[in-house]
Amino acid sequence: MYDQQPVGQMPAKAPSTPSHRATSATSIAKKPLDVHFLSHLSSLSCVLFLFLTRLTARSALVLEMKGFLLTLSVLLAFTRENNGKPNVIQTPRYPSVYVGDDVSLKCAGTGEPIKWTLNGKPLSTSNSLMNLTMVTTANNGEYICERNAVKSDAHNLTVLELEPYAQLSLPPGGAVIPRGEARVLTLQVDEELDKWKCFAFRDTAGFMISIMPDGMNVGRVYADLNNAQRATFWCKKSASTHRSNVVTLMMTESMVMLEPATPVLKEQALTLRCAAWGGGKVEQATFYKNNNSIHVGNNDIFTIPSATEKDNGQYKCQAIYRFSHISQQAARKTDESDPQQIKVIDGPPAASLVTNYETELECSCAACKADCSTYQWHHTSTSKTRKRLDNTDKTLHVDEDGSYTCRADCGNGFSRFSNVHNFNGEPGGGGKVVVILIAIVVIFLGLIFIVMAVIIRRRHRNRTTGRIKDEGKKDKSGGDYEQIGLTDKGIYHTLAEASGQEKAEGGYEALKKTDDDKAVYHTLGAVEEPSEAQGQGGYEALQNVKAQVYQTLSSGSGKPEGEAEGGYEQLPQKDVTVEENPYEELKADKQKKEATQEKE
Repeated sequence: MYDQQPVGQMPAKAPSTPSHRATSATSIAKKPLDVHFLSHLSSLSCVLFLFLTRLTARSALVLEMKGFLLTLSVLLAFTRENNGKPNVIQTPRYPSVYVGDDVSLKCAGTGEPIKWTLNGKPLSTSNSLMNLTMVTTANNGEYICERNAVKSDAHNLTVLELEPYAQLSLPPGGAVIPRGEARVLTLQVDEELDKWKCFAFRDTAGFMISIMPDGMNVGRVYADLNNAQRATFWCKKSASTHRSNVVTLMMTESMVMLEPATPVLKEQALTLRCAAWGGGKVEQATFYKNNNSIHVGNNDIFTIPSATEKDNGQYKCQAIYRFSHISQQAARKTDESDPQQIKVIDGPPAASLVTNYETELECSCAACKADCSTYQWHHTSTSKTRKRLDNTDKTLHVDEDGSYTCRADCGNGFSRFSNVHNFNGEPGGGGKVVVILIAIVVIFLGLIFIVMAVIIRRRHRNRTTGRIKDEGKKDKSGGDYEQIGLTDKGIYHTLAEASGQEKAEGGYEALKKTDDDKAVYHTLGAVEEPSEAQGQGGYEALQNVKAQVYQTLSSGSGKPEGEAEGGYEQLPQKDVTVEENPYEELKADKQKKEATQEKE
């Protein structure tokens, strides 16, 4: 059951001692109200209340008197217990305070001036109510308030650098809302919702609010301000210290709102949005930090990629906007948001999730304390249903599709959730992934084999082409003349077809003579008299030599020494033996046969 009471025990009443009884009447008279008088008045109120409860009448007057006397007796009893000493009251009354929570400390009592100290050091505030927003471990310590030079007892505040057990989250739109509007918060727990209750603390009063189930472990919480300037919402498990994080909503009267006004974790992106109420289109937005302009843009977004403690401060924005969705001719308006305190904090340490094997995950938290020895594993199925797994070990064997995450359990809180691991294997071991990997490797090796085969084939073809070209070059004697390999009995002729008398009997054109009648042809020379110089078919026999003799086509006018007739320069000859031409023998044999036939 939620109640608004100071955290910790009330200060015990000072024992009655002789020195206390000997207090002078002068010192008692200095007090605004005599303590003994208040004590007697409180007792009298209780007696009257009990007397009225025995009356059988149920008139409205009697009921009102009973209510008044009950309230008066409680107030006087509270004042008597404090003996006029101020008292520090923490609201809301959390079982434990976690980093990022909002806490209010009130100096209850009377008298001015008001002073606050933290661990003996004076604080700047002089109000009876001190709001601590987005607390961190830097807020830990003993708080003492002082009224009219009378100090309260120390109130100890301990902030745990951990996350609470359940998550209460805001929808898109931020924590600043116009008057009369509300937000629907989402509560995510690890067990059934029937054991959870949610609370709202508006200004100085606390209320219990209902949870609308949206699944087995998800609920919706309707959060409104109810005309309060500020309201804090959180949820708690019955008969337990387990609770959710805190969500604080703030009311604005302006048409422009700065979003969000929530804690920002260090080294994460900080995105601020200057939004116009009612869906107005922002055409230009100017963002301010501590009243200094830091960004002017044509849209309503300003992002700090990696926030640090240097980005702490009071932010606001100014927007030029139009309700163009209502009318294209809507007039431009300019408004400024309420200032919001932005605080960058370290936050709880984060867990880390790694993959040891195909289906084995390992959770760790290097920055966690030694008492964070067990772990919580969470699985979100493909249908987006999240559940906590029974395993509390450091490692987890996965066999179901979906996403996995973990966090360290530190007894009175948790680390931040780890990174998410997505598993898409077959139930029972993830063999499908192994098969896919093997197939990829086989395809890769096949591609390598094909490429190597193509390279080898191209190299072989290039070598063959080069060898053919080299052999062709060897077959040429130089210039444009093809070397003719001579054999012992080879007959060579030109392939050009002749006409008329130049055409030999075999249809081949004989080589033409030059003007020099004495030209000597060492190739296919023409013969003056076919009957004598040509053989059957009009072919000129080549002289067969054992060692070939070549002549150059010298065209000089003179005939130097060594030049043969016909204008050819005879190459230097070595000692060679010229054999008889077998074709001449064939010609002679043929002539003999023809002579014999004529005689016959």
